[in-house]
Amino acid sequence: MLRQVNPETGRISFQKIPKVLDLPYLIDLQRSSYESFLKEGVKETFQDISPIEDFTGNLVLEFLEHTLEPPTYTVLECRDRDATYARPLKVRVRLITKAGGQLQSPVQ
Repeated sequence: MLRQVNPETGRISFQKIPKVLDLPYLIDLQRSSYESFLKEGVKETFQDISPIEDFTGNLVLEFLEHTLEPPTYTVLECRDRDATYARPLKVRVRLITKAGGQLQSPVQ
């Protein structure tokens, strides 16, 4: 099915579908993926690497919980200051000394 798209330039369309589909909101996929990473991905990553032992086997570091603090600056303030949109990630950990059997209180 040939049809002329622009009579001034004489361009002809060779497309089979007469109507072009609307583009989806492309950033929605990235946003949902990032939200999922913040809610589940960070926790799973800490669970995968916890506990961490030193090479002598005397110390063990366990990850207990994490919190994502609110951003320091707003988006507009970051643009004005030429700063990043970073947010502090605070992790509560436990340090265990195997040799003495001591348990350090959870550290943040």
